[in-house]
Amino acid sequence: MRAYEIVSDGGVEALALNNRPAPQPGNGEILVAVRASAINYRDLSTIEDPVARGIRYPRIPNSDGAGEVIAVGAGVTRFNSGDRVAGCFFQNWSDGDISAAAMASAMGGAVDGMLAENVLLREAGAVLIPDYLSFEEGATLPCAGVTAWNCLVEQGALIAGKTALFLGTGGVSIFGLQLAKMMGARAIITSSSDAKLERAKELGADELVNYRQTPDWEAKVLELTDGVGVDVTIETGGGGTLEKTITATRVGGTISLIGALTGGAIDPVAIMRKSIRLQGVYVGNRRMFERMNAAFTLNRIHPVIDREFEFEDARSGYHALRAAAHFGKIIIKF
Repeated sequence: MRAYEIVSDGGVEALALNNRPAPQPGNGEILVAVRASAINYRDLSTIEDPVARGIRYPRIPNSDGAGEVIAVGAGVTRFNSGDRVAGCFFQNWSDGDISAAAMASAMGGAVDGMLAENVLLREAGAVLIPDYLSFEEGATLPCAGVTAWNCLVEQGALIAGKTALFLGTGGVSIFGLQLAKMMGARAIITSSSDAKLERAKELGADELVNYRQTPDWEAKVLELTDGVGVDVTIETGGGGTLEKTITATRVGGTISLIGALTGGAIDPVAIMRKSIRLQGVYVGNRRMFERMNAAFTLNRIHPVIDREFEFEDARSGYHALRAAAHFGKIIIKF
């Protein structure tokens, strides 16, 4: 089988497309023929800076992928050949709180990822994808979809009538917007592009803020909420935005910080005075994934895909992600 491998710290152009022996499922494992893989910023960062992340060469990148089960190992009862599945970001986190053991099973980092024609997954580290979704749509779910669900539902307790804030129009923010509208919540979203904001409006965004035209966007969010602030914020903006996010979030509200995108100085006094819950969120467990899929199926939510690249042209997908012109997800299809 063919697989992309991180073999050095040379970045995207040094990503190698090599042949590997086809794996065979062992006890409690399933073999999946991958049909599509989604790219996250975490995947790009891993490829560009593997040394800092402690990556051992060679390492197959990408946490997200969906495909068809083509063989099952001994003892497997949850899946059969022909099932359409997605891998879980963490192969060893089925339920409960995150642990060091779970973090040591992150695909495309601690263990091999999904950018290969065939992959082995733990039986407990995969879920069925909804029947109405394509493989490309299913591939977007494991990281960005589950992260948004965890931030809003599991951690943020977002319900109808509350207000959520989303920074930018990447995969997590767009999934968050779709979830917020599905649940009857008010959604405020920021971007530097009026064209992207218009697309967000088509998805149901209630309030649009161009942060390039309005540098003090946190003041605008306060204005839009009658000086109260939002109930839940997914903080994806990167260095320098967290202070603004704290200002824009209400007393007693929740801010979810995700991945390595978040940075900048943190003023603990502002957090304390507003009794804000500042929660680090690292994707989510398999049970969260299954609950999200049930909600998506009931409401027929379709992930937003911006562009698709062929497997042989996977490197171009990472360059497109770095350019940050996308709206939603970027896919590599097999």
